[in-house]
Amino acid sequence: MGGGADWHPGQTSNLFYQSRSRRPLLDRAEGIYLWDIDGKRYIDGSSGAMVSNIGHSNPRVLDAMRRQMERATFGYRLHFENEPAERLATQLAHLAPEGHNKVFFVSGGSEAVESCLKLARQHVVAIGEGARWRVISRMPSYHGSTFGALAVTGYGPLNEPFTPMLRGMPKIPAPRCYLDRDNLSDAERGIRYADMLRDKILELGPETVLAFIMEPIGGASTGALVAPDTYYPRIREICDEFGILLIYDEVMTGAGRTGKYLAAEHWGINPDIIALAKGLGAGYVPLGAMLAHERIVEPVLDSGGFQHGYTYAGNPLACAAGLAVIDEIFAHDLMGNAAAIGDLLKAELEKLKEAHPIIGDVRGKGLLLAFELVSDRETMQPLPKEVNAYLRLVELAYERGLILYARRTRGGAEGDHFLVCPPMITTAVQVGEIMGLLKEGLTALEAELRWPSGAGL
Repeated sequence: MGGGADWHPGQTSNLFYQSRSRRPLLDRAEGIYLWDIDGKRYIDGSSGAMVSNIGHSNPRVLDAMRRQMERATFGYRLHFENEPAERLATQLAHLAPEGHNKVFFVSGGSEAVESCLKLARQHVVAIGEGARWRVISRMPSYHGSTFGALAVTGYGPLNEPFTPMLRGMPKIPAPRCYLDRDNLSDAERGIRYADMLRDKILELGPETVLAFIMEPIGGASTGALVAPDTYYPRIREICDEFGILLIYDEVMTGAGRTGKYLAAEHWGINPDIIALAKGLGAGYVPLGAMLAHERIVEPVLDSGGFQHGYTYAGNPLACAAGLAVIDEIFAHDLMGNAAAIGDLLKAELEKLKEAHPIIGDVRGKGLLLAFELVSDRETMQPLPKEVNAYLRLVELAYERGLILYARRTRGGAEGDHFLVCPPMITTAVQVGEIMGLLKEGLTALEAELRWPSGAGL
């Protein structure tokens, strides 16, 4: 090997990520399954980090990538246009809400959100409203780990180390109606939470507010949180009232996972700017995009151009893969499958909730689903945080060959939710496999906690 260095399985790793924990070495992946080098099989119950929407090792996507690799793998956007990028931009403009015919490619979700924030700011500067700079977001929320995206993220452990370095942005409560104990209907709660945005705008001064950014269905921070239907149009109405841009973070929800190509379609909402990633490249390549309404982009281009960019923006190999992913979604009606299998999986999770009082809530749409553990379902009191149930159940499931994705539900400080989001190719039989392993893991966790007696808590 060049440089005189060698590597072999089992040696001390030179890599580091969030912690010192180690995992088995991945050997191969196909469909919804992955195998380690010892031959153990795992079900990808979370599509990685809600990325592998069409499953692993799809031969048609790999063929499309090979064909492009034989032509060109890189062409810098200042030197060349390339056909895959042009075709993918056209396809996304066709799939996006009316007017979103401007596309800016990036390599991932954090970059997509950063691009949305910077375009929004440059737009108001271009139209003479430079006093607008505040971007309101929700607490809890997750929009990325780069500094701009982190400023609009509401998740304590991720924010706190960097607070002195950030210009934190204002927050309003996420619409976690399942925690409310009041006499309001869901429709009334939706309006109540939406009107918190109006109150915050008035508090800050409308002339200073640039945008509101939200996940149409919650991701890692709130675990597939779906607001009441009344919430979405009211938010759009409030943004229009004050001339504020509405940014939808569809990094996790987009590319068909919820049963529509964009989750915005479920409520007929046309945001001003949309962030898209994860399922766009579906794990085959790093790929994301910002979709923007032309009325936002044109003044920026007229005023000297968009002062922003990434080296791999519009990479031909990445865009060729993205086109093949979209082809798979539509050729095999994977959005229809996500809706139908999502309904089945959600029903099975509801049955699990009936049998296990430790589950306090099941939520989500399509194949973006989650359940939350509690110590008391009536009060929704979370399990003691020192139990670290969100980590322990993931480990117990992993030991059994099921991969889940978990985070702290209550702003990162406590609470335990688990995203169950297998690829959009999942079958009814495979739902049975997932649920069998999940039940085993949950039962093992309850035994460790000595649930339901609570003696071990």
